Amino acid sequence: MKTRIFRGSFAAVTTLFSAMLLWAVLSLVFMPRWEEVVQSAFSEEMIYSIRLSLLTSLISVAIVMVLAVCIGYVLARFTFPGHHVLRTLVDLPMAFPELVLGLCLLLLFGHGILSQWLKGFGINIVFSQAAIVIAQVFTAAPYAIRVSYATFRGINPRYELVARSLGYCEFSAFWHVTLPLAKGGLFAAMVISFARCMGCFGTVLILAGGTRMFTETLPITLYLNISYGNLAMAMTSGIILIAISLGAILVFELLNREVML
Repeated sequence: MKTRIFRGSFAAVTTLFSAMLLWAVLSLVFMPRWEEVVQSAFSEEMIYSIRLSLLTSLISVAIVMVLAVCIGYVLARFTFPGHHVLRTLVDLPMAFPELVLGLCLLLLFGHGILSQWLKGFGINIVFSQAAIVIAQVFTAAPYAIRVSYATFRGINPRYELVARSLGYCEFSAFWHVTLPLAKGGLFAAMVISFARCMGCFGTVLILAGGTRMFTETLPITLYLNISYGNLAMAMTSGIILIAISLGAILVFELLNREVML
């Protein structure tokens, strides 16, 4: 009897939450009029927003994965003073609201020594398209680093030691042994990074601004059109975000399955 109550309670919570989540997603898909969705999807503003979102997200994911592999490996394999401090520092942005992270980046790149140094080379980061990439990288990197760290921790370092005993240098052992073993986890980190970059809103809004047809990514399109009262454009951008994220997850899952086989 107690077992039934225990299982039933957990099943009820799971079913209720899953049903509410599905209901919320389907509301966005089926509530708008589809002729308005199609018209909005092919508008100049939406096409610009999709292109900018995809371009910046792909660039950001490439940067994030380099950071995730390097930092994740350092945290997983190296022991040094301040190891736990570094882990906490890397994880810290996950606890920040995106608006707070955006404010921190605005102060870093808009005021102070770094911004003055960049301006000396004629580089102005704030309210530019480059700021979108920076905002996405700082938002997505902690998640990718966490997955990368867990992946490398799960790989026995003896494989690298055996490779080095056979004549490989440390980098060759990493490249030819550890990295192939980590490919499943790194694919997962890539999926998470892409989803976070595509959906990045608060950090982009603060650092890059919400300038129409300039720094307008899909989440900014949703925000601007909600502000204007244009629900058709807002809902269309939401549907496209869901479709792109779902498509990315499906593609990476298929690739990951092939790689694992």
